[in-house]
Amino acid sequence: MNFLPQEFKNRMKTMLNGEFEAFLACYEKPHYRGIRLNPLKCDLTTLEAALPFSIVRSPFSPLSYYIPAETEKLGSLPMHHAGAFYSQEPSAASAVTVLDPQPGELILDLCAAPGGKSTQIAALLDGKGLLWSNEVVKNRAGILLSNLERCGVANAVVSSCHPEVLCTSLAGYFDKILVDAPCSGEGMFRRDEQAIQDWSPEHVKACAVRQLSILESAMLALKQGGTLVYSTCTFSQEENEGVVSAFLARHSDFELVDCSQSFGRPAQLAMARRIFPMDGGEGHFVAKMKRLSANENYPVPYSVKNKAQAAMAFDLYSQIFQAQCSRSVEQVGNYFVLLPDFLPDLKGLGVIRVGVLLGEAKTKRIEPAHALFMAAQPKELNSLVNLSHDSPEITAFLRGEEIEVDAGLRGFAGVAVDGVVTGFGKCSNGRLKNHYPKGLRNN
Repeated sequence: MNFLPQEFKNRMKTMLNGEFEAFLACYEKPHYRGIRLNPLKCDLTTLEAALPFSIVRSPFSPLSYYIPAETEKLGSLPMHHAGAFYSQEPSAASAVTVLDPQPGELILDLCAAPGGKSTQIAALLDGKGLLWSNEVVKNRAGILLSNLERCGVANAVVSSCHPEVLCTSLAGYFDKILVDAPCSGEGMFRRDEQAIQDWSPEHVKACAVRQLSILESAMLALKQGGTLVYSTCTFSQEENEGVVSAFLARHSDFELVDCSQSFGRPAQLAMARRIFPMDGGEGHFVAKMKRLSANENYPVPYSVKNKAQAAMAFDLYSQIFQAQCSRSVEQVGNYFVLLPDFLPDLKGLGVIRVGVLLGEAKTKRIEPAHALFMAAQPKELNSLVNLSHDSPEITAFLRGEEIEVDAGLRGFAGVAVDGVVTGFGKCSNGRLKNHYPKGLRNN
């Protein structure tokens, strides 16, 4: 245990008392690993049949499962490419379970990258309502967008905006807000050596200051009666109970409410929850608060600003889908997007993507986007090439190669693995020209 900072061990010994030795013993074992089923794209039976390892349900979410510690190359599996599951440390799912998203709600994930909690929220929204996923660090926001696209999320906004700017502009808009705050990462020590190297008492204090500031911004965007969930993946009391207590002391119009979950254990604030490695997860803290006061602010609704070439976009949609497009289409530069419902005005909020990318304008045509197919259900498509997860054809497709298809297929067709859409190509003369994005392909 010499790799753990001594000051960290001193703090944990004080916190855990008689359980400290059990806590240290966990560091002699492999860290927990897990995946989370994505019901937007797949059911459990289909996923289990395609995985080359067994999974065991975790207590932190109905969608979360433990996987064997020795599992390798998860990202190269066809079902991962298809967005059927998300790789996520099991206890990380606890915060969204406490948030309890319901279809039709407007939800903000304020510190969203790389996207584990956002994709979990989206799965529970089931395509209804709106998810706003924000990440202040621009390059991390790109990773967030990629994960949302892979998981087939159609009703999201992705932005890279400072929390104060975003929440001031969207004051009173959201039913629920998740602040999974940047933290000192003590719950990552078993799986991330860099987190250990970055740790110091000064870093813990700096994180607590930043976390309280983020909560102060988040509260602005919450409706009366709305839910604010605060979570971290660290153990320190300064960043957990300390931050929540300081926030509640400043805002008597917010109250701490019970997480209503049995996983982990009660925190020092009894209605909050803590998870230690002894509890089956790497480490998490979750607190749930409710806004009691009115918030009369509300952003103005979004209005479509550019419908140029919309007819061509609708024509492309009809080539690919069996039903007519029922969503608004907007042209943004050379790109066309399918807009979600409930959009507020987006001006000045660092928006990277709204809804689903339909395609890119070329000379006298629109080239369909990978994201359009990833957000589609197989039954919605005019043409589908369905491949088995263990077939040589899906292996070839995920490497970017052409594959042989039915000679009767013409034009754009979705490509699915065991019925889960994972991309598309263009069919001609019994061959499918591969349109799987180069940056996503297996080697």
